[in-house]
Amino acid sequence: MIVSVITLGFFAMAPAASDGNIPKVTYESLLREMGDAEAIARWPEPAYRCAQASSYDRDARSPTENWFANTDRGQFLRSEEKEGRTEWVLMDAEGPGAVVRFWSANPWDAGVVRIYLDNADTPVIETPMEDLLGGTWRIGAPLSAIRSRGWNLYLPIPYARHCRITADKRDFYYQVNYRTYTEPAEVETFSLPVFERGRGALRSAVETLSSVGLTSSGPRLPHVSDARTLNPGESLTLEPQTGPGVIKSLTVRLGAENMDEASRKLVLRASFDGEETIWCPVGQFFGAGLGAHPYQSWRSSVSEGGVMRSDWPMPFSKDARLTLENLGDAPVDVDARATVGHWDWDERSMYLNATWRSQFPVKTAEKSDWNYVEIQGRGVFAGDVLSVGNPSTAWWGEGDEKIYVDGETFPSHFGTGTEDYYGYAWCDWHVFDAPFHAQPRVDGPVNFGNTTVLRTRALDAIPFTTSLKFDMEIWHWRKVEMAYAVATFFYAGAGASNNRVADRKPQSLDVPKIDPPLKLANAIEAESMEIVARPADAGVRVEGNWHDCEWSGDAQLWIGLPRIGDAVTLRGATPMTGRFRVILRASRYPDYGIIAVSSHGKRLGETIDLWREKGLKHTGPIDLGEVEFRNERPEFRIEVVGGNPEAKNSGTFVGVDCFVLQRVPAEI
Repeated sequence: MIVSVITLGFFAMAPAASDGNIPKVTYESLLREMGDAEAIARWPEPAYRCAQASSYDRDARSPTENWFANTDRGQFLRSEEKEGRTEWVLMDAEGPGAVVRFWSANPWDAGVVRIYLDNADTPVIETPMEDLLGGTWRIGAPLSAIRSRGWNLYLPIPYARHCRITADKRDFYYQVNYRTYTEPAEVETFSLPVFERGRGALRSAVETLSSVGLTSSGPRLPHVSDARTLNPGESLTLEPQTGPGVIKSLTVRLGAENMDEASRKLVLRASFDGEETIWCPVGQFFGAGLGAHPYQSWRSSVSEGGVMRSDWPMPFSKDARLTLENLGDAPVDVDARATVGHWDWDERSMYLNATWRSQFPVKTAEKSDWNYVEIQGRGVFAGDVLSVGNPSTAWWGEGDEKIYVDGETFPSHFGTGTEDYYGYAWCDWHVFDAPFHAQPRVDGPVNFGNTTVLRTRALDAIPFTTSLKFDMEIWHWRKVEMAYAVATFFYAGAGASNNRVADRKPQSLDVPKIDPPLKLANAIEAESMEIVARPADAGVRVEGNWHDCEWSGDAQLWIGLPRIGDAVTLRGATPMTGRFRVILRASRYPDYGIIAVSSHGKRLGETIDLWREKGLKHTGPIDLGEVEFRNERPEFRIEVVGGNPEAKNSGTFVGVDCFVLQRVPAEI
């Protein structure tokens, strides 16, 4: 793998051993482990348990008692009084251990975060949570950064005996992933002097994570490759030299008329030492889901040219066999290459497993737990790639992850929302990529269509000694039929089993058709119009249809005009000529105002009161009269001219669905 070549000197620095056998855990050793591409393929030493502290709704007590409760905000272990202030306790864990991931959707509502280690009275970190998770406290991207409105910290914080994390305020979402070492381990507790001492290790980790998937100089690694057109039912196989060895990277370039179909119906099968542990569509295996949308993460990437690359290490003791099989109905051009390196096989070595599950339809009328995978054996859960097909612009991922380790009856990982698990927030539909999480595809508008998200685990990988079960709640804001597909990645010893083997069949690869939302004829969708002018402090966002409003395109443009007298000007994309009757379709809500509409300086229709006492509701068609365009892009100015005295907030907000332009026949 290229990354290994780049940072060979960095990884050669082995941590000191505490007793001659078990390595000492330090801030620097954790940074080295984070950047060691192959560490994940060996049983961890010292062994640890990974758990999660989060603000999940405490009313969710069991599958028969409020299991899908959704007030996942402002939930804590307890409050404490300290030096005249109240501190809300997020996490309280005995050590030795390490905090390895910290996420929030709204850290500005948390105030100051304090991290107390080894029962000290003084916190080792005391800073606004926005700074700690947003890239302004001593470190920046990629270990501390905002990704599609999600605030993330991946800085390892080890402790020898105890960790307690508190916040000044309580009304926010959070997740904290942490390790607890389960065998005797010497851990050096984090401190600011330790942080300063580790500047070199931090810099090397950042350089390593930033170089993933990029070309570099260095010795050329041995490889096996093949390129050909695979007709339906045909396959090609790559067989590296006999082991022990490790497939360091696998790259595949596809050529097909329909890339969504090709990426789903070209399947990767892999056997190591005679046992097939991988059966997965290539799109899902490489993190792209459907198609080949560019992105870059720690374990996988897709280039702008459509080359898909996986850097999951695949060790084997004797032999390996990688097969790409076309289970579709059309030919696919395939160019595949696997680089191979040396591997010291021992009792800690594990095989890469990649499982596949898909289902359509998934009915959202009733909430449910949708199983990613159940595993029997000993191993380490390492990541997953989720693809969904959503026939609505409304949010599909309100559900929480629930991960049970070694027979737990209550999950040690209970989340706060699907997007939170994947490190972003607030149902955000903008694509992003980062080393440990990404959203490479969102069709839109808003959350409509096909979406792919992924999470790659490094220090937050989850070891299991006997079993692991991963469920994700199905929790949609509307009653629809969804398409779900997931690939999971884990390492395990020989003989491990999982419940997804039955999904290894061609019919599981079908790509459901997601029909686009209904659009009115001759409508200019407000959410797609150019915003020509607005006050600097006016908020604007596209809203998906959470309320069963009769919106054209299943979405509206929300405009947060802060004062009476403020206005926004919207412009269509296509010049038009002729006379048209203008039909406005908008929404009413308790904090909406009274508006007047004009076009190119001409007032249209009467004032319109968009206030409503309760709930969001469509206005229906509002006739604004006629307007004439002369080879110009239609432009509409919306001004707030008043407000209802019963309105909430400022009472000056506006929700616009579309403008329907009906051509008026020319007079003869």
